[in-house]
Amino acid sequence: MSEPMLQVAGLRAGYAEATVIRGLDLAVGAGEVVVLIGPNGHGKTTLLRAISGIIRPAAGQVLLGGKDVTGWPAERIATGGLVHVPQGDGLFAEMTVEENLLMGAFPRSSWRSRRKELAGVYERFPVVAARAAQRGRTLSGGERRLVALGRALMRPSRIMLIDEPSLGLAPVAIDTVYEAIAELKASGATIVLVEENFTHIGGIADAVHVLETGTIVASGPYAELASDPAIVQTYLGSL
Repeated sequence: MSEPMLQVAGLRAGYAEATVIRGLDLAVGAGEVVVLIGPNGHGKTTLLRAISGIIRPAAGQVLLGGKDVTGWPAERIATGGLVHVPQGDGLFAEMTVEENLLMGAFPRSSWRSRRKELAGVYERFPVVAARAAQRGRTLSGGERRLVALGRALMRPSRIMLIDEPSLGLAPVAIDTVYEAIAELKASGATIVLVEENFTHIGGIADAVHVLETGTIVASGPYAELASDPAIVQTYLGSL
């Protein structure tokens, strides 16, 4: 097996005195889509924040492309090729769609190629191109998520962390967002995806990990977990 694009070893992280992630191990190969599921409040978002440098791990290692980036500030990890798409979308409501997209190319190393990357985002997401001059506050929920994904594509990345892209969306908007994620997978993107909506990940997940109380308690292919009555009853509800 080749060296993982992302490797997490013995990671512990949390907030103030509260430990949320407890000795977690995770490996993601190049071109893989790895999905994290599990109950709310059990560490999925905290794990992404610790990987991307938003919070500093208390122990363990985070390796990006074999390089130890543990404890690096978020901006340094980002320039090393990691993109984090947080919960919601984080758009600037009074800025236009194009201005929001350009914020994704804000690092100096990306700014020089911003026009090329912008054209690529517009080609990939025609609905975003059609809304280029609109302010962020005028968009639908699904359109906002597509803009957030487009902003993440405004600079070259080695791995993308995407946190609950279906959160709060209508079913038709969820379908649109997952079509976009499927296209990213088809283009060879490496993705770690946090999701509560298990039914939408079957066509894209190379591996699924269940998190509970800050550690991985079950792992396997989507079909294997979806056919396990104990996993379905405990974590997924009815599919």
